[in-house]
Amino acid sequence: MFDRYEGGERAVLVHVDFAEETNKEDLSELSLLVSSAGVNAVEVITTARNAPLAKYFVGSGKAEEIALAVKNANADVVIFNHALSPSQERNLEALCKCRVLDRTGLILDIFAQRARTHEGKLQVELAQLRHLSTRLIRGWTHLERQKGGIGLRGPGETQLETDRRLLRGRIKTILKRLEKVAKQREQGRRARKRAEVPTLSLVGYTNAGKSTLFNQLTQAHVYAADQLFATLDPTLRKIELKDVGPAILADTVGFIRHLPHDLVAAFKATLQETQEADLLLHVVDYSAQNYLETMDEVNEVLDEIDADEIPQLIICNKIDRLEGIEPRIDYDDEGMPIRVWVSAQLGQGMALLSQALTERLSQSIVNYSLKIPPAFSRLRGVLFGLNCIASEHYNDDGDWMVDVRMPAADWNRLEKHLETGISSFVVKH
Repeated sequence: MFDRYEGGERAVLVHVDFAEETNKEDLSELSLLVSSAGVNAVEVITTARNAPLAKYFVGSGKAEEIALAVKNANADVVIFNHALSPSQERNLEALCKCRVLDRTGLILDIFAQRARTHEGKLQVELAQLRHLSTRLIRGWTHLERQKGGIGLRGPGETQLETDRRLLRGRIKTILKRLEKVAKQREQGRRARKRAEVPTLSLVGYTNAGKSTLFNQLTQAHVYAADQLFATLDPTLRKIELKDVGPAILADTVGFIRHLPHDLVAAFKATLQETQEADLLLHVVDYSAQNYLETMDEVNEVLDEIDADEIPQLIICNKIDRLEGIEPRIDYDDEGMPIRVWVSAQLGQGMALLSQALTERLSQSIVNYSLKIPPAFSRLRGVLFGLNCIASEHYNDDGDWMVDVRMPAADWNRLEKHLETGISSFVVKH
């Protein structure tokens, strides 16, 4: 459908250092993105400006320098560490005689490579089509804009209009399919809420170590690698927490600065797991120099998806790269865990993390002493099945005296589903 320059793996990278904070990007992050996409950077061109220019984004002299670098290095693609307008991309492609990608296009390309599930592939395609719809015109500069000739006379559409119509149709189809996926996810979430199973969602900047931590906590084998956006598809696993019982842990896509809005919109179904969580585990790469900036970026995205009100537990990861830092839990003034220092790679601090999760979630734990007559002996099997018995003995009348400790959710279920409410057996002290 598109007449593009044949792409290869050799790239010229362009980074502009802006005075304004809103336009600033990180050059080292561009290098990580490029290597994650499997591209070989043959040259890096940097410049400084107060603001982007309309025609080439950079000045015309710098644009000529980029074109010369492409020619000398025999590069196949120019990658900008910034968002370009469709006209800027078009102008640069005409000048450099090769494919030009902006930061959003590069991230979309990585997402396209990483999508493994049906839902992930649909979400990526939706984001790509939305991004592409503003850039349609340059795909047809080599053709007459009006169709004509025998067998081609029809509704009088230009080629561009036809493409836009086809794109709109495809976007509509994908949205319908994603709606179906969202409904299935919603059913799962409703079932978990009915069962009152707490949901924990791992969030954090891309490459902070979320998937490695997920594997440590769940003994799962999800793909984890030292690269940006190694995880794209959300994964849910059940974990057991002492004194809390079962909980659902969700591994989600990593965030990045200036995450394209198309991606946020496309990954709405995935990000729903974050919005509906009871506790967010904010994983931070504490070995990175800019860890405070990355935390702010994550909180910005959480604010954008209305998940900023959900309680957070900060996971200070990669302490094996720091000197003199041991695994520990930091508490606030009320004795509530707020930070856990771990190394997911080496498995250090996992017991402390489980302890912190238990302390955060066990506010809803109940303790009762029960006196159960022999006529209700079947209750013994139910309580043993819940693994909630702290101590037990029989009195002289044959009554079973038992101390129980369980999540309030389990207690409420017993109260609701037993013919005789469980609270009727509580020994009043």
